Amino acid sequence: MLGFVPPLPQQPGRPPSSGHMIVCGDDALARRLAVELRFIYGERVTLLLPPGRDANNPETPLTQRGRAAALFGRMSAAMNRAGNGSGATGGNGSTGGSGDTNAGVEAVRIMEAPEPSDDVLEEAGIDRAAALALVYDDDERNIRAALTARRLNPRLRLVIRLYNRKLGQHLEELLDQAAAVAMPGIDPALLDASTTVLSDADTAAPALAATALTGSSKIIQAEGLLLRAAERPPPRPGEHADPGLCTLALLSSTTNDPAGAEGSDSSGDEAPQLLPDERAVADATGRGTVVLEAISRADPARPATRMGGRGAPLAQIFSRRLRWSALGFALAAVALVIASLLTTKDTALHTAYLTVLDLLGMNDPAEGASPARQIIQILSGIAGLLLLPLLIAAVLEAFGTLRTASSLRRPPRGLGGHVVLLGLGKIGTRVLVRLRELDIPVVVVEEDPEARGIPLARSLHVPTVIGDVTQEGVLEAAKIYRARALLALTSIDTTNLEAALYARSVKPDLRVALRLYDDEFATAVYRTLRTAHPGALTRSRSVSHLAAPSFAVAMMGRQILGAVPVERKVMLFAALEVAGHPQLEGHTVEQAFRAGAWRVLAIDATPPADRNPDLAALPPFDPEGDATPPPSGLVWDLHPGYVLRAQDRVVIAATRRGLAELLRRQRSAVPGR
Repeated sequence: MLGFVPPLPQQPGRPPSSGHMIVCGDDALARRLAVELRFIYGERVTLLLPPGRDANNPETPLTQRGRAAALFGRMSAAMNRAGNGSGATGGNGSTGGSGDTNAGVEAVRIMEAPEPSDDVLEEAGIDRAAALALVYDDDERNIRAALTARRLNPRLRLVIRLYNRKLGQHLEELLDQAAAVAMPGIDPALLDASTTVLSDADTAAPALAATALTGSSKIIQAEGLLLRAAERPPPRPGEHADPGLCTLALLSSTTNDPAGAEGSDSSGDEAPQLLPDERAVADATGRGTVVLEAISRADPARPATRMGGRGAPLAQIFSRRLRWSALGFALAAVALVIASLLTTKDTALHTAYLTVLDLLGMNDPAEGASPARQIIQILSGIAGLLLLPLLIAAVLEAFGTLRTASSLRRPPRGLGGHVVLLGLGKIGTRVLVRLRELDIPVVVVEEDPEARGIPLARSLHVPTVIGDVTQEGVLEAAKIYRARALLALTSIDTTNLEAALYARSVKPDLRVALRLYDDEFATAVYRTLRTAHPGALTRSRSVSHLAAPSFAVAMMGRQILGAVPVERKVMLFAALEVAGHPQLEGHTVEQAFRAGAWRVLAIDATPPADRNPDLAALPPFDPEGDATPPPSGLVWDLHPGYVLRAQDRVVIAATRRGLAELLRRQRSAVPGR
């Protein structure tokens, strides 16, 4: 049965206005995305949720609508405390909005329906919507809904959540073609933004993997270039902080306080400062920084990390002892050939042939030959006796290896300095791939032997422990006492917390990163762990909090290169066309910088006609035709006096609110937007 929460009581039954946005989903990402669009970008939002309890937390008494309303209420209260707008609470769980300059605006409209069918989407106002986000946890449901939505409204901008990346590329091409057929002569830029396929797992995995590394580096890719943002500790007395290429953020003043909490939007003066100006950086004392540390070129010729295959390398089939034995036998055979060649003065080919026959015991006795030849024949026979057990051992090892190729590898005895990864769901699997790409040793702990990432762990030969992490002995089997970090990424907050507490009792200085849903709970966990273990690094991360900004910007028709978490805030790297942005166009790079909002990092010097539409992708490269990658069109060494032109495309670092302000100003400056 279809149900919905209407807008504010003074506007009962009012249909969604033209240009509103629709979010369809069944988990935390949908609710976070609705919050992002409503309270950051000021958009009118309709949120479509399945009825009943939360699928990921069936024990939670709140319904889907109740959880959404609670989240909106907390966000509205936070906005009111920050003085950024006024919020009101509508009936039946609908919340009033803030972040808009107009008072009394329409609230988030919450609907409930089992499936996003034709009737449900029409009731949500699909024919008048500007954008639709399909963020169900089920790829098949998202695909069906996307095809339906494109049929009902060919002009709709679609943002689709898919875990299968290859399928997502094909679906994006298909839906773009459908839009091109329905709207002949559409602007290529609009067509490129008409369908965007994203994965929350891919968006959050780099940030989660970075928490396991010393220095907490974050990598952003832009046109074949890798941008590395790194956390740096506060300078000692008398020292000056190295700003790198530029300072992106100042960490909160409580970061180095054992009893302090990670800074968030509600931390006041103690919160981290994103994109500070030079004066703020100079005045900051005792605060760590996040700097743009280096820019390096990605290697397009580097082969992709093999995710598994039908064969296995020799090093994984035969033991090291057997390989050394085979090498010794080969060297002995070569020595016999050389000795025979020197004593008999025969040809090299015939000498090698006779030596092989001697080794295999197939030659006639060297009667009447020289003593040297007879001695060599005896030595060859003795060496040949060693060949038989070597061959038998090789056959047995190969048979045993191939027989156990489908089984999971156990952690080796001497393993140390590795990362223990808990959970091989969608997020854990992507993080595992990321860690293996960085050549970081990993041990996986998973309770379900049929989990999504188990085949990947098997193909990558990653040591895996099957068992409940809350049971005694499971973390010990993963060699937690020798690990460098613990990533607790299961979907259950209490499981992650229990594993972190037990791991800290075993190794107090262990680096710990937890995946937690609730921000208030995460703050309490962080404070407690830092108080109990002040010498160890603790981080708590929400996947939906990391992924929602990228989905929101895609709904606005813009490209996000990456999202970097700065404690409990998020900084975005985006590609923008300067045209239509009054605060960029015609201004110098120095004038275009606004502290705490946005900063121009690079300019795409490639002519507009030759630009790569997807700035996050590698440029075309033919390794057979040229030994070096083609030069990138991005210019990073910007002169402060460079004037931004309408035809320029820039890479900016921005806060969520800063990017929202840029987009609002652009829409107000360009007629028809």
